[in-house]
Amino acid sequence: MQSSGRTGTRIGAVGAAPILYGAFGIVLLLAAWQWGSTQVASENALPSVPTVAIALGGLFTQGAFWSEVAITLGIALLGWAIAAVIGVALGVLVGTSEIAHAATRVVLEFLRPIPAIVILPLAMLVLGPTTEMGVFLVVFGVMLPIAAQTAAGVESVDPVMRNTARSFGMGSGEILWRVILPGASPYIGTAMRVAAPVTLIMTVVAGMLGGAPGIGNSLTVAQIAGRNEDIFAYVLVLGLMGLLVQTASVRTERRLLHWHSSYRKGD
Repeated sequence: MQSSGRTGTRIGAVGAAPILYGAFGIVLLLAAWQWGSTQVASENALPSVPTVAIALGGLFTQGAFWSEVAITLGIALLGWAIAAVIGVALGVLVGTSEIAHAATRVVLEFLRPIPAIVILPLAMLVLGPTTEMGVFLVVFGVMLPIAAQTAAGVESVDPVMRNTARSFGMGSGEILWRVILPGASPYIGTAMRVAAPVTLIMTVVAGMLGGAPGIGNSLTVAQIAGRNEDIFAYVLVLGLMGLLVQTASVRTERRLLHWHSSYRKGD
């Protein structure tokens, strides 16, 4: 019984270690920030930690701030969902059809290196500083990587499995649903997880440079007004949002794909 108790204590200590290390890292970062704020000539250039904390508390009491958070998350999630549907469908088509692969290879390779921010002026010209423009920028920013990763996953499926399924009388649709998509699911899951925080970045860029609604637009307004403490407060909020989005995407990926062998190995 004593041995079991000591084992449980050690397991608990090991599980708590990452949390303690993370907290220690945050404390070090805040200490470095506070020290840096005392070294600059003007506190406005680098506001102190208490000053930013007060500004952050002020934001939390404003209803408009929470509306901006909701709009930012809404644009990111809607763009992510649209990009997922189009990207996965395109990736499956490219991965399963040699004709589609040959027809789209040059176009995809041409578009893939182009940063989404490059098309921002065109998107602003056509759609204006609107929510639709932000969604379009998000879709353009993550759709092609999702399609490329999905196509790689489809092509990685063992041809023997496809032939075996075909020999059992399965049609093309059934093979796609029961063989190809399950086999490519780790690739698709990884693509969706990697794309999740990128959607938030694209949404903020659309607000800062394109005037789309959300926190990005509020950041630009704070910069023009010279409210540096609000700028740092918004940056902290965006960091927290990114952390939440990344954590949610990782947990969702593991929950949906827990049945796959590549995810059971980590359990």
